[in-house]
Amino acid sequence: MTTAPWRDRALSADARVDDLLSRMTLEEKTAQLYGVWVGASTDGHGVAPHQHDMTADYQWDELITRGLGQLTRPFGTAPVDPALGAQALARAQRRIAEAGRFGIPALAHEECLAGFTAWQATAYPVPLAWGATFHPELVEEMAARIGRDLASVGVHQGLAPVLDVVRDPRWGRVEETIGEDPYLVGTIGSAYVRGLESAGIIATLKHFAGYASSVGARNLAPVRAGVREFADVTLPPFEMALREGGARSVMAAYNETDGVPASADPQLLTQLLREDWGFTGTVVSDYFGIGFLETLHRVAGTPAEAAHVALAAGIDVELPTIRSYGDALVTAVRAGDVPESLVDRAARRVLAQKCELGLLDEDWRPEPDGRPIDLDSAGNRALARRIAEESVVLLDNPGGLLPLAPDTRIAVVGPRAADALAMLGCYSFPSHVLPSHPEIPVGLDIPTLLESLRTELPDAKVTFAEGCDTSGPDTSGFEEAVARTAEADVCVAVLGDRAGLFGRGTSGEGCDVADLQLPGVQAELLDALVSTGVPVVLVLLTGRPYALGRWHGQLASVVQAFFPGEEGGPAVAGVLSGRVTPSGRLPVSVPRERGGQPWTYLQPPLGLAGEVSSLDPTPLYPFGHGLSYTSFAWEDFAGEETGETEIGTDGSYEVSVTVRNTGARAGAEVVQLYLHDPVASVTRPDVRLIGYQRLELASGAARRVTFWFHADLSAFTDRAGRRVVEPGALELRLGASSAEVRHTARVRLVGAVRELGAERRLRCETEVGP
Repeated sequence: MTTAPWRDRALSADARVDDLLSRMTLEEKTAQLYGVWVGASTDGHGVAPHQHDMTADYQWDELITRGLGQLTRPFGTAPVDPALGAQALARAQRRIAEAGRFGIPALAHEECLAGFTAWQATAYPVPLAWGATFHPELVEEMAARIGRDLASVGVHQGLAPVLDVVRDPRWGRVEETIGEDPYLVGTIGSAYVRGLESAGIIATLKHFAGYASSVGARNLAPVRAGVREFADVTLPPFEMALREGGARSVMAAYNETDGVPASADPQLLTQLLREDWGFTGTVVSDYFGIGFLETLHRVAGTPAEAAHVALAAGIDVELPTIRSYGDALVTAVRAGDVPESLVDRAARRVLAQKCELGLLDEDWRPEPDGRPIDLDSAGNRALARRIAEESVVLLDNPGGLLPLAPDTRIAVVGPRAADALAMLGCYSFPSHVLPSHPEIPVGLDIPTLLESLRTELPDAKVTFAEGCDTSGPDTSGFEEAVARTAEADVCVAVLGDRAGLFGRGTSGEGCDVADLQLPGVQAELLDALVSTGVPVVLVLLTGRPYALGRWHGQLASVVQAFFPGEEGGPAVAGVLSGRVTPSGRLPVSVPRERGGQPWTYLQPPLGLAGEVSSLDPTPLYPFGHGLSYTSFAWEDFAGEETGETEIGTDGSYEVSVTVRNTGARAGAEVVQLYLHDPVASVTRPDVRLIGYQRLELASGAARRVTFWFHADLSAFTDRAGRRVVEPGALELRLGASSAEVRHTARVRLVGAVRELGAERRLRCETEVGP
């Protein structure tokens, strides 16, 4: 028997795909361009917006005779035992392959924003917590584990990471982001991509681009960002994750920017992404994003028109299920309304990716390899615990009350103290899917903070009162909460968010807020606890920062944890007990006033406090802030504190400092490098992060960290839309946060303005020595 060229692994992928495409009918080619979402709800209680009115009926057995591009969320749609699910997926893939002329299976994708979104899979801390670690290597290790778990059950593609940069913390999906700084988002996000791709899983960058800059922080609202904000804040994390992470897929965002939906923008999805950046992978739609071109954006009048607009822009795959890229597209192509070349272009990219994955090979087999499937292994849990511990941020501890005394009387109060779901974000399976299946157990061991604190401090007398609900108006529990507090030596107030979807939570997709006051009556509960005179330790388990200026100077300590995952209870309790020395740093600013925002630290001079406005936007706790139980000295700084060093606009400069742990316990310091550009041709942020290094130090130990600044890192988009390095003075500021500068090096760039291309340097290289 002669093997067809498209099956021949000795040939290049391009040659194989060309041969295969030449043999396929139009129906078979379009079938590679859509997914099918088996079991998706159509009753209005789905996990995606407009799912109920965008999910069409189809005949499975007839549909798969054409082949199939994608299988949508076989594990993330309803609770399924992982081992049984892997077998069911293998059977479905066999049916798909056997039904079509070419025997090509579908590509299966899943959400993996904070771990594999599947029943009994490890629920890791949310991305905002990853940002708080300032530890890319740890995030890469986590992503590799997530990737191996996905691969173990037959999944090929993960819809993560989210690379949106926070522009307004009222947005519901802040918990899904890594932070408010593009360099932090880019470096942590690239690490996640490397980890996922190392396991053979296709990482999908989302949401490309501008989604987090919506007007009024409303989900899917229009974006009115300027050209320079888009180029210098929104896009760099995506560029870094493609160039340095190696992501093989990009998801087009829901939003429109200045009247052009991202899903209909060839300048974004083709010119920038492919021609300028050299991307060769696949572009997928966000769920129903192509249909939204017709129903929400109204730039298309029919499903076929929406398909034409999206294909022309550069979207290769319609997710999550068939609507615009199916029969409507076939009919439009045959009528001459849509060029078949657009179908061929997208199908070639999809098939090339399947070729990379081995799905075109004759010896492809869908069955698992027979090894036991454990999606929440001991190794996973240990790593989840470490990330959670490193992500906890000690915001304030003015009197040194923390760590808590081991034999003290503690009143634990608050709606988040005894609820396991207080640890989990919106895209964890228990928060994302299980609300529609109340009869199904969580499937994970998730200790609450109350349980964990009792375990952590067995000699302490711990009492508990809920006080109030997370978001409700009822204050009837205040009396008991105040009584328990009055009897204690210290009150641990555990407040925060409940993650959910589309208004069913206080944080998460579609859970946008009008201001940054704590949800429900939690602020009033905290007032009542403070009024007792008993020292109050505030612990926040949230998906966004909340305004805390109302209580500044009245609290004994403040601890912030951003949905720290299934091991978050022991991690936060470990910080309270002192077993864990806190080392997290804020990936987002914490506001002083609930209405003095939206604000992030990336502000030009007129975005800062001044005499021109009665509103002071200065945060209570700045980006990069975080305290420790130990102390650090920054010594032997090497850089021009007073003078000025000249380098060319293509030159580099070295800044270094020795950090010594001068306290009695081990701890971690995060050295942050910021750039200040005093004069430029367009306004620039007063400071912005361009480098950082986390240092783990035993008591008395010291390490020297060196930053290799290159002039490319000072680049910005000028008035003509070019990315340039301009001559002039710069300050390189080493700080413990964006507002706490320890040392400053002054540099002057000399020479002509230099325009940068695609090969510009994106990262500040660092070196850690003795």
